[in-house]
Amino acid sequence: MTSSNAVTIQKSFTMQAKNFETKSMNFTKKEYLEHMVSCINPQRSDTVLEVAAGTCICGRSFAPFVKNVTCLDMTTAMLAVGKDEAQKQGLWNIDFVQGDAERLPFSNNCFNIVISRLAFHHFSNPKLCFSEMARVLKTGGKLVVIDMEAAEEALRSTEDEIETLRDPSHICNLSEEEFTEMFRENCLTITTMDCTELPVSLSSWLALTNTPAEISADISKRMTDEINGNGLTGFKPYPKNGELYFNQHWIMMIGEKHQ
Repeated sequence: MTSSNAVTIQKSFTMQAKNFETKSMNFTKKEYLEHMVSCINPQRSDTVLEVAAGTCICGRSFAPFVKNVTCLDMTTAMLAVGKDEAQKQGLWNIDFVQGDAERLPFSNNCFNIVISRLAFHHFSNPKLCFSEMARVLKTGGKLVVIDMEAAEEALRSTEDEIETLRDPSHICNLSEEEFTEMFRENCLTITTMDCTELPVSLSSWLALTNTPAEISADISKRMTDEINGNGLTGFKPYPKNGELYFNQHWIMMIGEKHQ
């Protein structure tokens, strides 16, 4: 058995793999990756697991500072890009594993750091994925979740509707409170709460997923209408350099396991 969203995820990210590391998107921003590593403060003896790793951007950022990194993702095309990039960078302490976040193929208490970035909004059962991450984390280890924060409650369904139109593998963005509750349910003490606002070009965002022209036009119209005072999307779009932009709100939460 695999995640109920597995087929949709694999289809979407097989298509995205080739352009996933484009410099027009925030996924590869060096400044944020350095900020992430600084906040987590890995040690040379640490073993790291990146869950739903995609092209393993986080794993590759950790690799120079730790003993070993394991990158797990269910889409082989994404892992292939990650492996190729790791080889180009001379990173040889990374293992690449195809697998499902709902059933991690690792024993209990395996890793010093377990991280997932920009993946929870794709999970059909985020609580199960979180508990699996906590299960494989060593006592004293750090569990890290980085993802987009949901829009205000009144606009959450509208925001998720647009996200899903653009990428059918999207399920829903979670709130800070929902993430906090998962840490609490798994007996993890939150030690760091970090919020970062990142600008996103609407055209680049739509291009990454090869969103069909008709859907792209509909999304663009809804964004333009909001700027003109007609309706709300949850994205709070704005014009910049002749294009439409919106800001993503990324939450990074780090919790420590004490039992």
